Amino acid sequence: MEKNFKLDWDTLKKHETPEWFKDAKFGIYCHWGPYSVPAYENEWYSHWMYVNPDNPEYPQGKKFYEHHIRTYGPLNEFGYKDFVPMFTAEKFDAAAWADLFEKAGAKFAGPVSEHADGFAMWDSKLTRWNSKRMGPKRDIMGELSKEIRKRNMKFIATYHRHWLLGWYPTWDTTTDASNPELSDLYGPKMKKGDFQYPPTPHEIDAGIKKYYPLAEEEFNKEWLARLKEIVDNYDPDLVWFDNKMDVIGEKYRKEFLDYYYTESKKKEQEVVTTYKFYDLAKGTAVLDVERSRMSEMKDFPWLTDDSIDWKAWSHIDNPKYKSTNRIIDFLVDVVSKNGCLLLNITPKANGEIPGPVQERLLEIGEWLKHNGEAIYGTRPWKIYGEGDAKVIEGHLSEDKNPDNTAKDIRFTTKNDILYATVLDWPNETVTIKSLKKNSDYYTGEIKSIQLIGSEENITFERKEDALHITFPKKPIGKHAFVLKISSAE
Repeated sequence: MEKNFKLDWDTLKKHETPEWFKDAKFGIYCHWGPYSVPAYENEWYSHWMYVNPDNPEYPQGKKFYEHHIRTYGPLNEFGYKDFVPMFTAEKFDAAAWADLFEKAGAKFAGPVSEHADGFAMWDSKLTRWNSKRMGPKRDIMGELSKEIRKRNMKFIATYHRHWLLGWYPTWDTTTDASNPELSDLYGPKMKKGDFQYPPTPHEIDAGIKKYYPLAEEEFNKEWLARLKEIVDNYDPDLVWFDNKMDVIGEKYRKEFLDYYYTESKKKEQEVVTTYKFYDLAKGTAVLDVERSRMSEMKDFPWLTDDSIDWKAWSHIDNPKYKSTNRIIDFLVDVVSKNGCLLLNITPKANGEIPGPVQERLLEIGEWLKHNGEAIYGTRPWKIYGEGDAKVIEGHLSEDKNPDNTAKDIRFTTKNDILYATVLDWPNETVTIKSLKKNSDYYTGEIKSIQLIGSEENITFERKEDALHITFPKKPIGKHAFVLKISSAE
């Protein structure tokens, strides 16, 4: 054990990102747990329900608190623990879920293993608050891991437990969260004001200091023990972490990586870990950006996680779902910049996946069925693309980015083929400046151009200003349109 404490980050950088991840491009996961029962506003219900409306620091908690008191009663009589028996998942069907993920074109998939609420979605020997002993009384991770792998997809586990530190007001004696007999759910005794958002990258870079409580030894050990149990019992191909992991002692973060990478080698399994901000050292795992993307192509593989609902990560009564077109354009843009997309979906508490969510997933799958050769197994080209749309980077910035037009084109390449994906149907002619005559990027001759899905001959001409391509008069589909460009060499 002592050797783990002497590990340095440089040693852990020797782990290579596997080719399966670079090839996969698209995955699906889901926020699903007791917080799905109230179906109110978002997955942070378990936190905001306890925030007194008189607290000036967090005015956003007022409507949650008042809704909870009005709907369920006082917090000393009905706390978050009381949602657990209501989370019965009676319509959950792991095989049906996995079928849907496969039809959607996902290459990796899995559930949120444990959210900030502290409830484990697996058969755990470390806590009574788990889905096998309470609520559904089923091993959610176990069932999904088997069905997902049957369909030749990689299985992933996502982990948010570090957010539990201060998530509930364990100092507030007017709520059930202060009951020491419930500390195995609500977390360690904290003091008022201990719950803090993590410092932003800008604050860290600027040297801005602010109060930010760190986990004590017992919490660190529990955090690591649950992760090891997940690795030992379910062999995840990818372990994804939410941000704020820097509340966990550095030696424990290092020890997890060492354990996961060492165990995977024993099993001859190629695995991936992800991180946000500065929670793990650059090069030891894959960087993940939340509800955002890169403005430029990167020379390293990266991931973005985004939700199908603009408003929430879990099911709510008044969702605002993204359009299929928006999600496909997002995927194409991310892949052109050397990234992968992990799309979150929002099952209901009873285990049903809402109809509009299923519709969008099936539409994405239909698009990938015909155009997936421009996505799966591809690599970035010399430039990611061209067009008017400028991506705004930054944590939770996706809603600042506009929809794309026919002027927005994204490139990928595979086996000497260049794919140019046009993100909207054009008015007959597409011009691609990057492929103009005597282009610095495409120096060879173009032999042919095929519009995937169309049987018409595509005419084109390379001029001094651009490559001009004549499209059919009628659209061949509803979403992004892929040009398959073959060289004469």
